[in-house]
Amino acid sequence: MCPTMNILAVEKTKEKEYQKGVRHLCESGITRIPKKYVLPISDRPLIVKKQEKNDENLNLPIIDFAQLQGPNRSQVLKSLAKACEEYGFFQLVNHGIDSDTIQDIIEVGKKFFELPFEERAKYMSTDMQAPVRLGTSFNQNKDGVFCWRDFLKLSCHSLSSDLISLWPSSPIDLREAAANYSKQTNFLYQLLIGAILESLGIVKEHINDSQNLKEFEDGSQLLVLNCYPCCPEPDLTLGMPPHSDYGLLTLLLQDEVKGLQIQHQGKWLTVEPIPNSFVVNVGDHLEIFSNGRYKSVLHRVLVNSSKSRISVASLHSLPYSSKIQPSPKLINESNPKLYKDTDFATFLEYISSYEHKSKSFLESRKLPS
Repeated sequence: MCPTMNILAVEKTKEKEYQKGVRHLCESGITRIPKKYVLPISDRPLIVKKQEKNDENLNLPIIDFAQLQGPNRSQVLKSLAKACEEYGFFQLVNHGIDSDTIQDIIEVGKKFFELPFEERAKYMSTDMQAPVRLGTSFNQNKDGVFCWRDFLKLSCHSLSSDLISLWPSSPIDLREAAANYSKQTNFLYQLLIGAILESLGIVKEHINDSQNLKEFEDGSQLLVLNCYPCCPEPDLTLGMPPHSDYGLLTLLLQDEVKGLQIQHQGKWLTVEPIPNSFVVNVGDHLEIFSNGRYKSVLHRVLVNSSKSRISVASLHSLPYSSKIQPSPKLINESNPKLYKDTDFATFLEYISSYEHKSKSFLESRKLPS
């Protein structure tokens, strides 16, 4: 065999190993990260000196959900609108989901990624529409450089017993914990999206505007359990690259380990975790729907050399077959339509064909000015 063929064979073998995920690499005892995970120098995270760290932390706007349901609703709605316009992110506290539900989903996430590789591998798939999918990186089919993340995605639309039976049966309590968490976060999302629509002036409080709300309430939900293992060279890679989320809203649950950063005023700032809170962010679909008033914002994930990190993202949007378009109520002569109509199928087609970087999908939906 010629040397070139030997090199190609070695590269193909390496590629297969990378497809098995970061946990699998760590279990093999690596002390250096493979070249496939090494970012170009311009894309690497800046390691901040200890004395500078306080300047690099970010306290996001805090929305008290209990206050949103009380007599101060109008004031909280103004704070909600400001957070979505200026940050694209906020922390949600007093949301009503009990700490046991939150702890259970974090624990089953940890236990799942600690399963033997052969058990985890049963759920590996490259099918973007699979109801359950274990994968690695961001899009392992297209990423030029892999990121330091493994994930388990669970479709939660219409929580039938048939759907739940497709989810992992190990650990034994995963299905129950994920179904319970999904139901509670979906209920919270429905109340939250109602407040978002009210803050935009689309609906009014106490008015039964079923036509405007129905499609939002019956929308899609995807649960993503993320695992970011300890990394021997965290300054060379990222847990997730800079990106925006595709949907309307994402409700993110973090464990106590820092890692999430958002881009704010040109700087990458680390979000301070608040126990039992959600980090909520505006997705591309909400930016489109609000005709650019509410902003989906770039965010990324750092990794570290001492602690693994688990997060759980609940991504919400309209039903997969629905069109996402700027609300006609927000379009007039002074605010012309800024985005093309789109749908979930268009998004899937896009990320299947292109490496998903920055806000590239949203940029592809902008109308010429």
